[in-house]
Amino acid sequence: MFELADPFSSPQRPVIEGARGTISCETPLAAQAGLRAFDLGGTAADALIAAQAVLVVVAPEACGLGGDMLALVHGVDGRTTAYNGTGTAPLGYGGEAIEGPNSITVPGMVAAWAALHGAEGRLPLAEVLAPAIRLAEEGLRVGSYLGGALQVQRDRLVAGGAQGWPFFDKAAGDLVCLPALSALLRRIAAEGAPAFYEGEMAEATARAVQALGGTLSTADLAGHDTVISAPNATDWCGLRLMTQPPMTQGILLNMALAAMEAQCPTDAGPDHAVPDHAVPDHAGVELTEAAFAYRARAGEGLPLMAEALTYDPARALHRGGPRAYLHTAGVAAADAEGRVISSLVSVFDDFGSAVYVPEGGFVLNNRAAGFGPAPNDAAPGKRPVHTLAPALLSGPDGAVWALATPGADGQVQTLLQVLWKARHGADLASAVAAPRWRSEAGKLLIEEGHPSAPRLAALGHALKPLPPGDLRFGAVVAAGLQGGVPRALADWRRLTTAGAA
Repeated sequence: MFELADPFSSPQRPVIEGARGTISCETPLAAQAGLRAFDLGGTAADALIAAQAVLVVVAPEACGLGGDMLALVHGVDGRTTAYNGTGTAPLGYGGEAIEGPNSITVPGMVAAWAALHGAEGRLPLAEVLAPAIRLAEEGLRVGSYLGGALQVQRDRLVAGGAQGWPFFDKAAGDLVCLPALSALLRRIAAEGAPAFYEGEMAEATARAVQALGGTLSTADLAGHDTVISAPNATDWCGLRLMTQPPMTQGILLNMALAAMEAQCPTDAGPDHAVPDHAVPDHAGVELTEAAFAYRARAGEGLPLMAEALTYDPARALHRGGPRAYLHTAGVAAADAEGRVISSLVSVFDDFGSAVYVPEGGFVLNNRAAGFGPAPNDAAPGKRPVHTLAPALLSGPDGAVWALATPGADGQVQTLLQVLWKARHGADLASAVAAPRWRSEAGKLLIEEGHPSAPRLAALGHALKPLPPGDLRFGAVVAAGLQGGVPRALADWRRLTTAGAA
């Protein structure tokens, strides 16, 4: 399905192969936890949850028990299932400004773990969560990005009652132990989702929110459910592209790629005014912006594929659309039995709402900030449109690949560029490593040295060059089965790491 470069001659990070399974995720510690699960006989689901749990500990600015998890699961039976581990606005929401304690939706991560583990896991949950529990108990070093975020978001953390959080006022390199989080993970390992959504922890969560003027209640937590459904599935370039269904904006990727396939020549020819390599980049920028005009309607899902997306090959139309969010963490995993899983975890903004629950040692999301124009307007008991957009791609040869990236509105754009390059001449490692662009708030961010930059500027795009690897260009995780062999690839950007067992 994808061309896979020779790892001994590729200047990029190579596609690696495993016997039992593979994983690709945000940090080496998370990858190590996933590989441990494979070594113990676990499935891709066990490895994925183990890695996500470590991310909960080491990357609270991006994800946590107070946030969400979405996953696309290709099962051993060949069917793909979407797990929507997001929650609704509180039933008591009365139109208050969506900020601080009133920006919180019901956290969905823990319930999604329980659902995925129950359907696809094999190891005891206590074994799956053991690396994260040990790390929280024994301590971790604060990373550079987390250290910077703690400084930048200090006032928000104070407003959210986080002065007692062990992370508070810590800097990069400091050793931090998280006893409350460790204890909560132990309870989840022993009791499952009720440890989070019922009893003392639910009361503590509601108390923390309501003390600051929010409306999240124990009834909201007790009433939460994980939505399990079919994915958005469309045909593209002879492959099957699957994205997360409502309420996420994953459908925008299906829309933009379908429009590119229909309208963008892969060989521009000598009569075109722009060099061949610039044609798909210009089309990608323009058709991405066209797709984002439908973000508020993402809840419609597949019917949006009937909407016509157009662009002008000769000039930039400056339609705008994508916004400037950076957060989230990705994990992709595959096992030799046939499971391939793509996932993203998030609390939305850095530290989410910054509202701290001391009894559990976590901060709560601010995902209600994803509400916007109707039909995505805020209402009690309603889910906002989510930025989280993991993807799966399957081919007629039986190959299946999971891909995901952090970056909010950049997710659709990054995956579009990688998938297009990988289907039109580049091997997968080269497609992931290649320079990227990102349309954001009327500007076109572009990695320095991008070969299309001169012609994109000539077409009228407002370029903003940034150093290669800037956080805004994402960090792709990829894992899959090709030729029956588990494989994985990690982006060179950020601390992304792939491993094989």
